[in-house]
Formats: sequence, C-alpha cells, structure tokens
Amino acid sequence: MKRQIWLVSGLAVCALGLTVAAQQPAGRAGAPPAGRAGGTPPPPAGIPREPLGNGPWNYAVAEGVKFRLSVVTKGLQNPWDLEFLPDPSTPLGAGGTMLVTERPGRLRIVRNGVLEPTAVTGLPAIGAQRLGGLQDIALHPKFAENRLLYFTYSKTDGKGMIMSALGRGRFDPSTPLGAGGALTNVQELIAAEPWWNGAGGAASRIVFDRDGMLFWATGSTPDTRESQEPNSLRGKIMRLTDEGKAAPNNPFAGKAGYRPEIYSMGHRNQLGLTIHPVTGALWSAEHGPNGGDELNIILPGRNYGWPDVSLGRDYEGPWQGKFEKDGIERPIVFWMPSIAVSDLLFYTGDKFPQWKGNALVGSMRYGEIPNTGHLQRIVFNANGDEIRREMMLTDLRQRIRAVKQAPDGTIYLLTEEAQGALLKIEPQ
Repeated sequence: MKRQIWLVSGLAVCALGLTVAAQQPAGRAGAPPAGRAGGTPPPPAGIPREPLGNGPWNYAVAEGVKFRLSVVTKGLQNPWDLEFLPDPSTPLGAGGTMLVTERPGRLRIVRNGVLEPTAVTGLPAIGAQRLGGLQDIALHPKFAENRLLYFTYSKTDGKGMIMSALGRGRFDPSTPLGAGGALTNVQELIAAEPWWNGAGGAASRIVFDRDGMLFWATGSTPDTRESQEPNSLRGKIMRLTDEGKAAPNNPFAGKAGYRPEIYSMGHRNQLGLTIHPVTGALWSAEHGPNGGDELNIILPGRNYGWPDVSLGRDYEGPWQGKFEKDGIERPIVFWMPSIAVSDLLFYTGDKFPQWKGNALVGSMRYGEIPNTGHLQRIVFNANGDEIRREMMLTDLRQRIRAVKQAPDGTIYLLTEEAQGALLKIEPQ
C-alpha cells in the first residue's frame, strides 16, 4: 500500500484536517478583498539579492554535516541539466568532463572545471520560447560503446505552436570532446502533440531504468484536460525502448483509445525523474499550481490526478479540484506552499554518510516569492516514511534547477538563472 505524507510549510498535518478543508468553500463570506481594488493582490516583488559571489562558502547543517560550496564555473545561460561523461584520462573527482544543457538551445562542455567556449554542434532547431527549450539529457546505458546521447527539447511547428520532443545523437568520435564536440546521426524519436506557445514550455525529463528502458515525462498546460486524455502524450510518463518505440508489456498496450507508449497519466509538470538506487522504483518530482508540489512513486497504469485532484491552490487563490478521489494515486510527499520543486536525487555516496538514502531536491522559489530558491534534504525511515527535512543554501537565493551526484560522491548543482552557474558541494 502506498503511503501518504501530508506536509504544510514543513509541518505534518493529519489527513482529516485536509478532508475538512476540502469541504470548505473557496472563499469566506464577508472576507475583505485582498490587495488592490477588486480583490486582486499585487504581483510578488521578490526579495532583493546580490549577484552570486565567487565563493567558496562554508556551511554547518543538520546531522553534524559541514560542507563547502564552491563555484565550478559561471557563464552559463539558463542551464537545465548536466551529465558526467566517462573520461578515463581524468577522474571525475578531479574535475572530469560534464555536459550541460542551456535552455536557449546549447549543449556545453565543462572539462576539468573549465567551461569550453565552443558549444557542441549538431543539435536540431530548438524552440526556446518562455520556459521551453533544450532541457534534459541522458546517456545510453552502453554509452561507452555506442556514444548515444538522448535529449528532450521544445520545437515549433512554424504555425505558432510548440511541442515537446525526444531526440538522440551520437558523438562524432573524430571530434575530441575537449575541442567542442559534435553530435551526428541526430534523430527525433518521438514528439508529443503541439500546443499554443503562449502557454509556456512544459518540462520534460528522461531516465533509463535497470532494464534499459527509457522513461520520458511530459507536462501539460494549465486549464486543459490533456493529461487525462488517453490518446495524448501530454501530461504523461512514457516507457520506451532506446529506439523511442512503446516498450514491451506497457500497461495500456492493445487497449482501444490509448497510446501504447503511456506508462502513467494525470501529470501536471514534472521537473525531476529518477530511479531509486535501492528499490529500482521510478520516482517523479512534480510541480503543483500555487502549492501542491509532489514526490510520487510512479506505478504502471496509474492515474496521478491532474487537473481533477491536487493538493494546491489555483494561482488566483481557490483550491484546485479535490484533495483526493478513488482511483487516483496519492503523493508520497507534497509541499504547501510550493517550493517550485525541480531535480530529484537519492544520495548514495560516501562523502556525506549522514545523507545516505536521503532525497535531495532543488527549489526554484518558496511560497511564490521570487529569489527564494534553495536545496532541500528529506529524511525517510526504514519504512519509507518521511521523518524530517532541511532547507539549505537559502542565503544565496538562487533557483536550483539540477541536483546531481558525481561518481566520487560530491554533489553538483545548476542554478536556473540568466547568468547561471555550476556549483559543487564537498566536505569541508
């Protein structure tokens, strides 16, 4: 049976309290209008912040952990994801080689802590509009042999519409990665249905499981029901072969009206996707609206509720749908108010033994207030129930987009800023 953890501003509340709240009307009779005339509050102004310094910064946090945060490199524009490349000549613990995506449509190389000025060539045209653009990357499980790199991106159809797509390419072995690198044999494997680009770009994540199958998560736009439509790939998680085809034994294979690629449905916008290192289960970090961010264990054929079921409010204030409904999976963890959850990592390294088994999640803002991004750590007991959490790096006020563990156990972060940075966490 799945467990549900109810969290409001980091404090546990009982399900009964939420059930009662769900029965309350969206507004209170006689309540004064908020903010300006007409009851519409002013937009959030955010908290002033200084530009990110050069560091390093030393932190003493819970569990008796002391770590140093340093800047590996700046000069990145809205970085979105990073991957560590196998590089026998340079141990990753000593710098190594990393690929970083930039949302405007560039794939960059960081080698031995230096950002190379020349971007990787060969990417398809990227529809970098609003929040859309080049997003996630993943190495094929046999990357050392086949050099296949998978990536998700937004593309336009030339008619004012945009769509999420999954592509792959092969690094040209004749072009050294340290000299910029190139992608060859680039293919679009699969694309979701188009939507109006004025609605912004939905997030898209990918991860390979232990069997070599590829999970691809797509988002949905507000005020639509496409995530509940079984013939649409939007607001879903797909399970695919490495060729981008529907994987064998998918839960809706052969069912009339359903796309065979679909693994789960009812998703809003998924910013984190990972395979649990112990259980092998697929976990997702999903954005709610104004509150209701979630961590979910993704099970085949299940429905995760959006937009009918949510633990958050609409941006104008009323509750979004119901809190729960028969046949809808409950989240393992949720946030109210929202932290604008991003990447998700379960730590397994030896650099911070106190953190083993903990979830590390990025936050891009807290409670809808700009410049409040940070890193959160969630502790689970032996049964998988959450028992505490910690907010870190709040003083930097950076939007944390990616959270990755290096092979040596250090932790790397990407800040989702116009002047973004790659940061490193290591013991003091």
